[in-house]
Amino acid sequence: MGTAHHAHPARRTGEGAENYSKAIYNLQARDGEAVGTGAIAERLGVAPATASAMLKRLADEGIVEHTPYQGVCLTDRGEQVALEVIRHHRLIELFLAEVLEMPWDRVHGEAEVLEHHISEELEELIAAKLGDPVRDPHGDPIPARDLSLADEETLPLGVLEPGDTAVFVRVSDSDASMLRYLADREIQPGATISVRERQPFGGPLTVDIDGRQHALGGELLERVRVTREAHSGSG
Repeated sequence: MGTAHHAHPARRTGEGAENYSKAIYNLQARDGEAVGTGAIAERLGVAPATASAMLKRLADEGIVEHTPYQGVCLTDRGEQVALEVIRHHRLIELFLAEVLEMPWDRVHGEAEVLEHHISEELEELIAAKLGDPVRDPHGDPIPARDLSLADEETLPLGVLEPGDTAVFVRVSDSDASMLRYLADREIQPGATISVRERQPFGGPLTVDIDGRQHALGGELLERVRVTREAHSGSG
């Protein structure tokens, strides 16, 4: 029986190219348009000149396309590079959290390092061990073996109004202190959130989660992503 292997983008791209591809992919997903050098530099914590030089190299390698005065977009090949790294990252996060029971606020940092170095065989073993999972510990979708990624519409928690009910789908994994805050309150993806009241002037939302009340405000209102549940029509 042959194993289904995904087509790889000229295995293997350098770590720098993988980091840039992933950053551009995430920034493009947010805005849906060309990404400026400044935004890429800020996300990766490098000087704009450094980012600019790297992007020129990636354009030569066919990983990005440059649009004058607008920025860069990933080519099809660049998108494959990004999704491959994202698959590694999210599988590693879930493995560390589920099998090694590492706290969810620490798995991101470990996965950032390991994502560039696992073999395809190890990727397959991890996926099989976890039962071919579709989400990482923070609720982010894991690209499939063929690198397709489920498209899902989520909303920031902050758009909900009193009376709304939603399901907590995912949260950004890059802010460890925010993850610890949520973990301390046992608020995890999959939880049902019922909004009781909203304080004015950008104040917090008072919500019910698993029978407990919480006041959630600040960056949480943007970073916690939800899907709104249809009103049942009763009460």
